[in-house]
Amino acid sequence: MQAADVISRPTLPLDGRRRVVALAVRPEIDGGRYPVKRVIGDVLAVEADVVTDGHDVMAGVLQYRHDSEREWTEVALEPAGNDAWRASFPLSRLGRYRYTVLAWVDAFASWRRGLQRKFEAGADVGVELIEGALLVDAAVVRGAPLADVASYLRGEAEIADRVARALGPELGAELAKFPDRSLATGYERQLEVVVERGLARCSAWYELFPRSTSVAGVHGTFADAERRLDYVAELGFDVVYLPPIHPIGTAFRKGPDNSPTAGPDDPGSPWAIGGPAGGHTSVHPDLGTLADFDRFVRAARERKLEVALDIAFQASPDHPWVAEHPTWFKARPDGTIQYAENPPKKYQDVYPFDFESTDWQALWAALRDVFVFWAERGVRVFRVDNPHTKPIPFWEWCLREVQTRFPDAIFLSEAFTRPKLMYALAKVGFSQSYTYFTWRTTKPDLTRYLEEITRGEVAELFRPNFWPTTPDIFPEHLVNGGRGAFESRLVLAATLTSNYGVYGPSYELMEHAQREGVEELARNEKYQLRTWDLERPDSLRHVMARLNKIRREHPALQDNRSLHFHTTDNDLLIAYSKRTGDDAVLCVVNLDPKHIHRGWLDLDLEVLGLPDDTGYQVHDLLGDARFTWRGRRNFVELDPDVLSAHVFALRRFVRTENQFEYFL
Repeated sequence: MQAADVISRPTLPLDGRRRVVALAVRPEIDGGRYPVKRVIGDVLAVEADVVTDGHDVMAGVLQYRHDSEREWTEVALEPAGNDAWRASFPLSRLGRYRYTVLAWVDAFASWRRGLQRKFEAGADVGVELIEGALLVDAAVVRGAPLADVASYLRGEAEIADRVARALGPELGAELAKFPDRSLATGYERQLEVVVERGLARCSAWYELFPRSTSVAGVHGTFADAERRLDYVAELGFDVVYLPPIHPIGTAFRKGPDNSPTAGPDDPGSPWAIGGPAGGHTSVHPDLGTLADFDRFVRAARERKLEVALDIAFQASPDHPWVAEHPTWFKARPDGTIQYAENPPKKYQDVYPFDFESTDWQALWAALRDVFVFWAERGVRVFRVDNPHTKPIPFWEWCLREVQTRFPDAIFLSEAFTRPKLMYALAKVGFSQSYTYFTWRTTKPDLTRYLEEITRGEVAELFRPNFWPTTPDIFPEHLVNGGRGAFESRLVLAATLTSNYGVYGPSYELMEHAQREGVEELARNEKYQLRTWDLERPDSLRHVMARLNKIRREHPALQDNRSLHFHTTDNDLLIAYSKRTGDDAVLCVVNLDPKHIHRGWLDLDLEVLGLPDDTGYQVHDLLGDARFTWRGRRNFVELDPDVLSAHVFALRRFVRTENQFEYFL
């Protein structure tokens, strides 16, 4: 017989009397291999498909515990129809919780149901009452204080009285406290949920190069950047994100716009990390000292801003590790070290690490300790550069190591790569991720993409963070789109998802000169110092501030799960809403940055929490206009020279005796 002809047959179970089968538990990612994500204060709703043969009554519990606890806490499963069961538990601590289900045939409830049916049908139930007494006897052995009940069920009282006692709510409630779990079946896996801070779900990021916060031609310092914090706080952002702040190598240093030739005064790319002054745990001497950085972090915290650091696991040829740990880098046959490439781009000033090094364990530990070093200095938010070019197992180990020590740490994945690889990074621990939003410009593309990343299993693990531009990426639609394009993309980023970011001050000042042949800005701040006129009258800073204020004041915009697209009869108008409780926000955006567009909206009023038969007010939170609408179909007009979008708060009218009033 060939091996392929052998049919695998199930072996005998350890105890074939266990009749309950737990088929599935939700939420569950990849058979429990990876955790789902939530934030502190959430309640995790769990649903299980649990079946048994015949018509017996089942019972079960949801079991959960925080990783710091040994004992399980239990919540009774409630039937949800079609053999589905539900329960939930609060997530009150950062870190990881485990959860599973346990279910069994409830012999006493099954007996009570049969007793009631037979008694109501006029059958003799004397034997059934004795069976019930035996079940109560067993419960007494398990600790139930019900010996007198067992005697009563066996006694000489009238059958009707004994049946009434057996079916009474008091006995049912008492027996439920002492269930017979001897033949209970547990779900085959313990599942996990990672609980992070609320900032992981809802955040607004502002990217800032500290070296460009001084006067023209002078390298900025942490003290200069500290003076910029009031501006960032005024804009309403939550996170001020700094590109790498480490010493920059001189070997193969890049000049302006990634030129392979640098002049004596060119500062180089911050991503070419390392030099005589140190590596990933040092700061660039021109920025200041570690003490100056610590002061910057404290100043940000005083303004309710968190500092995020860019963690780029790569090294300049001058990095101390190149000499100290040569096996951490890949040598070519000619003895040179392979520099980084992303054709057609070449980064001769950057060496990638070799994760297939024979000394990989020491490399992993050193990279983990970079996070630990900065976390110990008060930084708990990290933007990780190109994580998709490092092994997935490394990230799973490293991020868990860091979050075990610092449960409040948050990680943003800068991985513009294949979708499944982006999702894999989310599965192994990244809190948020960059996305393809930058290149999604049409209504069908935006709709399809948002429905992909905010629905189903993906939404359990992947938190999108929308960036219209970055220092590396400047899309074509902003080159000639003018203010209308910058404004509409800003509104889309800030309202379609609860996490978003901007590269400033470039974005609010609508810088749009693109380098020839590449999708990058000219005079790229990655390679040269820049000076910004923050008081320019055409700046988008006031729109940014207004949007961030709206996001703070409206819970509907602080999550993605309620995102719903509404129909418009003009494909250059996109309409969508979010709703949390009584808070509903409706956005309409003109996707054409140059022309006025008009159209009719066909709103799903049930999704918005509005009745069909009354009027309602829409308050444009951007332009402060108010309109009274009624029913599903309503008309909008958006002129990009005035305002590219509406962000409506919806207020339902209620009729009183004398007038209409609306709920605020």
